[in-house]
This record gives sequence, structure tokens and C-alpha cells, in this order.
Amino acid sequence: METIAININELKQVIHDTFVDVLSSRRDLIGDAVIEAIEDIGLAKAIEDGQTGEYINLEDFKKSLYKKINISK
Repeated sequence: METIAININELKQVIHDTFVDVLSSRRDLIGDAVIEAIEDIGLAKAIEDGQTGEYINLEDFKKSLYKKINISK
């Protein structure tokens, strides 16, 4: 294997050019990443909002759930 020498500015330029090329040719990667990030933020917010410290009886919860989905139990 051959060794090459490259200065830091050349390395930065190669990385920059490669990154720009990937993002230009694979725009779907950006969209997927943004969508996933938004979903993660929404889930985290929902979990945070749901952490009230208040608890309800399991049977009351089941009754309410079944009522909302129209199942008799």
C-alpha cells in the first residue's frame, strides 16, 4: 500500500467536495434525515408532556380505551 501526504487544507477541501457531492446526488438522504429528526423531536415532546406524575387506575384506563375504540368489555 502506498502512502500519500496531504496538508490539512487539501484534506478539508476533499471532505467538503465529497460531502457536497453526496448531498447533491442523494437529496433523499437529507429528506429522510430531517423527517426522522422531526419525528424524534415530536416523540420526545409527547413523552415530556405525558410525564405529569399523575397516575390512573388500570381498569379505568382500559374502560376509557375500550370506549374510544368501541369495544365492550
